[in-house]
Amino acid sequence: MGIGYMYILECSNGAYYTVSTKYMELRLKQHQSREGANFTRKHLPVKLVYLEIFDRIDKAFYREKQVQGWSRRKKEALIYGNKNLLHELAACKNETHFRNVSFGSAQETGSAKETSSSEETRSVKEIETGKETDSN
Repeated sequence: MGIGYMYILECSNGAYYTVSTKYMELRLKQHQSREGANFTRKHLPVKLVYLEIFDRIDKAFYREKQVQGWSRRKKEALIYGNKNLLHELAACKNETHFRNVSFGSAQETGSAKETSSSEETRSVKEIETGKETDSN
């Protein structure tokens, strides 16, 4: 199936655009040259702020759909590598959850999916500086 990428662009209007692709460099060039998605065409320039690399495109697509459903605050926690806030925002906040947790239920809640060791993530700082950190 080939490598897949899930990435987040920050558009000129401040909105985040989350997408996946098999052809990262080509897609970035398309976004910048008004050949990309209609949304990014209307909000140029765009800036790559987050990137995850997967061993298969279907995994990248699944992750894209997952992240697209997140709030802006949760996306920013991901972008800036704030794992504590990301975990907090992923926790279920409904009354049933709190009752089950207080009684020690082993029931699984809506926590964030951890990235497997075969997947690579890059934060904003890493993308901007072109440096890798040991956190991957």
